[in-house]
Amino acid sequence: MTGHYLGRLSPGDPLFGYLRREIFPQLGCDCRDGIRVFGTNGSNAVYIYEDRASDRKVVGKFFRSRIHPDWEGSLCCLDREYRGIREFRRYRDSCHYVARILGRNDELDRLLVVEYCSGEPLDSIIMRAIGEHDDGLLYGKLTALAYFLATMHNRSACPRKIDFRAACRYFDAVLAGASPLMTENEFRRFAAHRESWAEYPPMWQDQEVLTHGDATPSNFLFGEGLHVTAFDLERSHRADRVFDTGRVAGELKHFFLRATGNKYASEPFIGHFLWEYACHFPDRDRAFRSICERVPFYLAATLLRIARNGYLDREYRCLLIEEAELALRRQTP
Repeated sequence: MTGHYLGRLSPGDPLFGYLRREIFPQLGCDCRDGIRVFGTNGSNAVYIYEDRASDRKVVGKFFRSRIHPDWEGSLCCLDREYRGIREFRRYRDSCHYVARILGRNDELDRLLVVEYCSGEPLDSIIMRAIGEHDDGLLYGKLTALAYFLATMHNRSACPRKIDFRAACRYFDAVLAGASPLMTENEFRRFAAHRESWAEYPPMWQDQEVLTHGDATPSNFLFGEGLHVTAFDLERSHRADRVFDTGRVAGELKHFFLRATGNKYASEPFIGHFLWEYACHFPDRDRAFRSICERVPFYLAATLLRIARNGYLDREYRCLLIEEAELALRRQTP
């Protein structure tokens, strides 16, 4: 994670006192020369704080901000990420990491402070692989991500079956967000597809697992070999494991489609990612088939989610909607 320099934190700011007294001493820092502040490009109010004397850094995420001012709702979001980090850290191993919580301060705009982690984000890796025609780079990192997600999912699996109604509610929400780009007939077709998938037995039959909940490329950092660090667990919840793997598939589709204009360019990488994920099951072929049965629904939901973004041009957003419907149709339950 990198940021752009904003200045120095004022010693009179209550945040300065909190970081100096409660957070930086955990890293062996006393902040005697002050604290630098760096902004990040994420959608949330996330900042990097650096002790000037040692260059040691921490990350602070404010759940209450100008964009999200709700006091009670922000506390719910803080609690969810706090629990998600603690639970994800229970299931990690030597290759997999989730940033350690250093502190939380509910009164300072619902602040959560975690350790700073370095690495290259997956979105950067994807664009570098496309630009440099380095398929091997991306295949290798998708293998690492598949290993990470499969480990977390399998270790957190519980006997309870998936409640697919929650996924349908999420689909309805992203569909509503993309609806201004649709005709009335298109909207009705998507609603009909959703009903059809809700009646498809495989969508209900797997076990619930702990999902990341926002498995977008910017939320994973990669180091050497199979090392993966995950962060931004605000939306972690128990659901179908394909909520995460389908999100990754949809993001790959989007990145390649936008960068190359070729809607088929991502398919070898999606297939590789899902095949590598399936290798962490006793019957790889059976697991792969089961996952692929369910991926189109979650891939389509991801494309609709991305299509809501106004910074994309209208023609491309409509193309994402078209591809979402094709995905839902491709494997009609």
